[in-house]
Amino acid sequence: MTKPSAKTPISIASLLLSASLLTACTGTRPVDIGISGNQLTPCPDSPNCVGSFEQKSDETHYIDAYKLKDVNQQHAWTSLQALIENNDNAEIIKQDDQYIYAEYTSGIMQFVDDTEFLLDKENNSVQLRSASRLGFKDFDVNRERLESIRAQLQTQNIVE
Repeated sequence: MTKPSAKTPISIASLLLSASLLTACTGTRPVDIGISGNQLTPCPDSPNCVGSFEQKSDETHYIDAYKLKDVNQQHAWTSLQALIENNDNAEIIKQDDQYIYAEYTSGIMQFVDDTEFLLDKENNSVQLRSASRLGFKDFDVNRERLESIRAQLQTQNIVE
């Protein structure tokens, strides 16, 4: 039988430290998001959030809602859910016939972004919000994700 090397405890400690640092980037799931007064929660002042309910003049935070084409709203909603479910970095946490809350996790550092969609039946659109759970700036990751989803829905002829 071979003796364990002296490096084994250090290697295990390094592995545990690395794992704890990676999971530390996930943060705690927010409790202050969701629908309030038929709107999604406003973005904080930090430049790591975009939302369609923000003021249009706020270039840092505002993003256009997804305007649905002349399609069945339920079909559009199902298509959006499928796009999220087919993304390996996304997990739907809560969903119903009007609201989707999904977590998107980055590859290496495991940063989590909280992303919400609200089916606005009256305005034939989908309202949006995406915010980084940790950090101050997101380098437009949330905006780019929502615009990528918009582009995918456009190729399906669902949104303008």
